[in-house]
Amino acid sequence: MSPRVTRKAQSGEIPLSASMLLVTLGVVYGDIGTSLMYVMKAIVNGNGGINTVTEELILGALSLVIWTMTLITTVKYVLVAMKADNHGEGGIFALYSLVRKCARWLILPAMLGGAALLADGILTPAVTVTTAIEGLRTVDFGHAIIGDSQTKVVIITIVIICALYFVQKAGTSSIGRLFGPIMTLWFLFLGGAGLVHFLAHPGVIRAFNPLRGIMLLASPNNHAGLRILGFVFLCTTGAEALYSDMGHVGKPNIYASWPFVKACLILNYLGQGAWLLANAHNPES
Repeated sequence: MSPRVTRKAQSGEIPLSASMLLVTLGVVYGDIGTSLMYVMKAIVNGNGGINTVTEELILGALSLVIWTMTLITTVKYVLVAMKADNHGEGGIFALYSLVRKCARWLILPAMLGGAALLADGILTPAVTVTTAIEGLRTVDFGHAIIGDSQTKVVIITIVIICALYFVQKAGTSSIGRLFGPIMTLWFLFLGGAGLVHFLAHPGVIRAFNPLRGIMLLASPNNHAGLRILGFVFLCTTGAEALYSDMGHVGKPNIYASWPFVKACLILNYLGQGAWLLANAHNPES
């Protein structure tokens, strides 16, 4: 056995492979991959609806989204937090096992982190699935089935979540192999759909300028004020999974898959911004 393989076995690190990349896409990115269904909607609604959309709002909001995702997900989790693994394992308790020798009181933030993790595990799936079901009502056949009844949305959401939790007993790898190809197609669809709208309005590329986001925060046209940061922060929903699921899929597979996921997400956000600018003040949209 080579020294490199021995080190991997000792550290518990899962090596980079095509199959594990699929598992990673199926397991890690479910939440952050669906967060874009409600981020821009929340931002626009918080500023008075589509009739109040301006170029300043859209470019500023996109800038905040892009740089929030970059700083929190890429820098905080991928570049910093994932370095603090415990023999290849991540998560709040793996982190606590590394720092508990420094001071006994560190059990308190570990307990708070664990409580936050449980709360996130309860809240995030409910919000994501509910939003997806509500989104189906914007399509004719979806509205014909669901209608305007919120009760039906709740019932369908409960059934889907119960089914997902039921199949989880099959194990992370099995679920990842099942959802991996689906999530791959999902991200390709997100990137492709975003690219189509982006090419129709390429000026949204200016959103990469961080000054656009900073200027929006101080702009009188930002009717939500600093509350807009709460809407923007939704774009990082599920980002903690990159660290907490590290032991299931391995750091190399997260490092290799995140650039693809991030590129598709940003393309879709830019496409949403382009569509909003093209359909501003359009009551039919």
